[in-house]
Amino acid sequence: MSGGVDSSVAAALLARDGYEVVGLTMKLFDRTTTGSPVESQRGCCSIDALNRAAAVCRSLNIPHYSIDLIVEFNQYVIQDFINDYIEGRTPNPCVRCNAYLKWGSLFEKAKLLGCDFLATGHYARVVESGHEFQLRRASDPDKDQAYALWGIPLGKLSNTLFPLGSLKKTEVRKIASELGLKTAQTRESQEICFVPDGHYSEFLERHRPEFFESLNTGELLEQETNQLKKVGRHSGYPFYTVGQRKGLGGGFSEPRYVLRVHPESNQVVIGRKEELLERRFLVDQVNWLIPVPGGSIRAEVQVRYRSRAFPASISRIKAGDDGLEDRLLVEFDQPVEAIAPGQSAVFFQGDRLIGGGRICEVLHRNSRKEARVVEV
Repeated sequence: MSGGVDSSVAAALLARDGYEVVGLTMKLFDRTTTGSPVESQRGCCSIDALNRAAAVCRSLNIPHYSIDLIVEFNQYVIQDFINDYIEGRTPNPCVRCNAYLKWGSLFEKAKLLGCDFLATGHYARVVESGHEFQLRRASDPDKDQAYALWGIPLGKLSNTLFPLGSLKKTEVRKIASELGLKTAQTRESQEICFVPDGHYSEFLERHRPEFFESLNTGELLEQETNQLKKVGRHSGYPFYTVGQRKGLGGGFSEPRYVLRVHPESNQVVIGRKEELLERRFLVDQVNWLIPVPGGSIRAEVQVRYRSRAFPASISRIKAGDDGLEDRLLVEFDQPVEAIAPGQSAVFFQGDRLIGGGRICEVLHRNSRKEARVVEV
């Protein structure tokens, strides 16, 4: 229970339906791990959020516990977040929190308390069909959060409940108001919980000062067909992500966007919007929510949280002598915009989520290895 309206109503619905409900709030970070006072944090893990969750549990007459997962969250989420930016990727911390914390450490803590199920306020559905449990999109496409849940282990779906999966947000708030829950009008949090002010650059510099003190400005290159043209300098590659438009300077006849980030050379490549379109990329850290396919399959693939899923072919690349794990090759039928390493590629067949993984490499139409850098 995060102290928000969604998890509060999820608990209330389960209690209404006769479940013996226990409220668990994860304590995920403090001043040491974020570098800022917890009292000032908005969203989950703030003092106010913890108090709201406890108040809701009192009103529902259910026990409430605060679970300290600061060490685990720092290890699996915060450090990964920092490392991804330093390695030129765009991280997806909510996905890792779900997989490693909620359906990992928290799930095990819940079992120690005698719980049989883990329930959350996510907008998604678990459907039992025959002898299998399927993860499906929420009934309301505007609130669907299935994209962020691909990392749930298949074996834990049967012990997972999503009470809000068939509801709209307006219905959830109405239920909360009717029950007089303290969280009924709690605003929706859009920021990453441990960077509530949205200043990622300051967060990164605060946590890796030695790295950023030694990081120099780098070349800003523009993609032009099969060559790269130097058009300026940038403040350091970790501060740029694929698809970014702001902070690239002016003087262009039309907007420019970040196409690629090269940490090894501290270069950032920009170009026109149409050059963000790509078709092929590799995926690692794969998790299947169906039996592992023996060959290539067809699916609709979603590569950003608030984007559509597009038809694609998915095939396995066997690990070679490079020490890498097996990866997947995803090929869209048509080019898709802003495929960013570090983000999640999530596979759907209809409204069923069948698997997902981390985008580890985009196979660009205009590979930098084939491009020639020219000065202007």
